[in-house]
Amino acid sequence: MKLTKRAIDTLRPRETEYAVWDAALPGFGIRVKPAGVVSFMIQYRNAGSRSRRYTIGRYGVTTPDEARKEARKLLAAVQAGADPAAVRRAGRRAETVSALCDRYLEDHVDVYNAPTTQREAKRMVEKRIKPKLGSLTAKDLTRQDVTKLHLSMRKTPREANHVLSILSKMLTLAENWEIRPDGSNPCRTIRRYPETKRERFLDGDELKRLGAALDQAEQDGTAHPAAVQAIWLLALSGCRLSEVLGLQWEHVDIDRAALHLPNAKAGARQHTIGARALAVLANIPRVDGSPYVFHGRDGANPITTNAIQYAWRYVRDAANLKDARLHDLRHTVGTYAGQAGANAFLVRDKLGHKTLAMTGLYVNRDAEPLRDLSDTIESRIEGAMTSHRHSNGDEKVVPLRRS
Repeated sequence: MKLTKRAIDTLRPRETEYAVWDAALPGFGIRVKPAGVVSFMIQYRNAGSRSRRYTIGRYGVTTPDEARKEARKLLAAVQAGADPAAVRRAGRRAETVSALCDRYLEDHVDVYNAPTTQREAKRMVEKRIKPKLGSLTAKDLTRQDVTKLHLSMRKTPREANHVLSILSKMLTLAENWEIRPDGSNPCRTIRRYPETKRERFLDGDELKRLGAALDQAEQDGTAHPAAVQAIWLLALSGCRLSEVLGLQWEHVDIDRAALHLPNAKAGARQHTIGARALAVLANIPRVDGSPYVFHGRDGANPITTNAIQYAWRYVRDAANLKDARLHDLRHTVGTYAGQAGANAFLVRDKLGHKTLAMTGLYVNRDAEPLRDLSDTIESRIEGAMTSHRHSNGDEKVVPLRRS
């Protein structure tokens, strides 16, 4: 087929990368990666009869017409004896850190990382790495350059360490790509800052106030109903926010009491839930023509992170839980699982962690104990969050005006 915008827009990613070649210009094509990244390229044989591929640019940044024009120029140069891929490899030995960042995002992050990890890596690259190091030559980047960046972020040690990890991976790949000499990664000897781990979970009284605040927010309309329902599901199930945002009805398995999460942080997995979480899902109205469980106010698109975070800040303040984060709901589920007597393997599987992976090979990962555990945790959490409905006492919920 001829590679037009309309034709390219019909293509869908597969489990493995694949190529589509243009019917009008031999040697011109596109590659489609599993992550959905589409790039224009040419394929040719150099003077040594070796097959080579040369990437022209990413679709969306480069138009089909622009890519076709460049492909004609490059293929004509090949006929004259040129080898564009070899020229690019030589040039990359002197590429800037900014160019290395772009290649790292396209060839590694977009291919191997989960969507949430992709977003965070891109944010750190654009916000922290490129402004400070982007103009430097990648092969000449020194320990002093990286240390200076790391030191400038010492007031936010966790973020500083995260940036250092991204840089370290990027520079290791630069060695694999022959941009830097082997063993030259300057990040390896830089000491990370100590991080204070924050393990916060909600006790019974706090859950009671949170439940009352959620009910009140839903009744007076100060929070979008879908956001309230999403927070309920997060509180009961222990899912990550990113796993709930794009949840679709096809991912909800009522018979097996499970959520099938294709884009989970630790990879596609099944998240077992209990009767209370199923009840939350059962009370959510479906929108005709939409696959999503939680919708924004337009009723067509999935709810956004900002919408849920806005609702969370409102109910958190109303419940007088000003230091609580949305992720603490997940910590609460994990804490209650441990208090219920669950072993480390059940807690790992309940929360979808990668830890204890090797030991887990010798453990029976039956879903039945996970369902029992889910019911136990959800019963305790829901009991606390709904106790205000059966109580006449003060709930310590602070009334807030709707902004």
